[in-house]
Amino acid sequence: MLNYIQFKHHYDVEQLQAELSICLQQEWGDHFNQKDYQGCWQSISLRSGSGREADIYANYGISTYRDTLLLDRLPYFKSVIDSWACDKESIRLLALHPGSEIKPHRDLGCNYQEGHFRIHIPVQTHAQVVFKVAEERLTLKEGSCWYIDFSQTHSIKNEGNEVRVHLVMDGIRNGWTDSLFAAHGYDFASEHVVEKYDATTNDQIIAELERMNTDTARALIEKLSAGR
Repeated sequence: MLNYIQFKHHYDVEQLQAELSICLQQEWGDHFNQKDYQGCWQSISLRSGSGREADIYANYGISTYRDTLLLDRLPYFKSVIDSWACDKESIRLLALHPGSEIKPHRDLGCNYQEGHFRIHIPVQTHAQVVFKVAEERLTLKEGSCWYIDFSQTHSIKNEGNEVRVHLVMDGIRNGWTDSLFAAHGYDFASEHVVEKYDATTNDQIIAELERMNTDTARALIEKLSAGR
């Protein structure tokens, strides 16, 4: 099972940072999980369970998530979020300040296999950020897009002089995301789960995989076609 995926998506850093400047004028709250970090780790919500920017909790499985008023002022962020054709739960900006550290920990249930996934898009970062997942150091550059299995042990240190800010989006797995993950090497066979879709959804997934035209996509097309 993959611990992470770097997607082929790349977002416009200038537009991301321009809209970040709007967000930085707002009041950010300290992260609620205070036992897992040292220093200053702050957040503001673009989508939350209550629709308030100050509500920074990531609660899986609740049905009240809605966009905050702040997101209405961020058209580029909204276009990035809307480009993901799946239901979303919490969407936040997370800021790790210079000299701060998120200690090694695991977020149980936060992985694709269990139906929920977390996307990280670095908005402002630098080479002195040390981001480790299962003891492997990852280099997440501005504008890149990542899925990370946060049920694995992970930690982050900001050893530089600039705040690190990521757009963090929690999504719910569906057929569209399955096709995207498959095209980036996700091994569904290792889940020991055979996902069954209705005929229309199955055909939509196959069409998307055909458009991607990769070896991995063709292998998944064969499996999906056999299940028709």
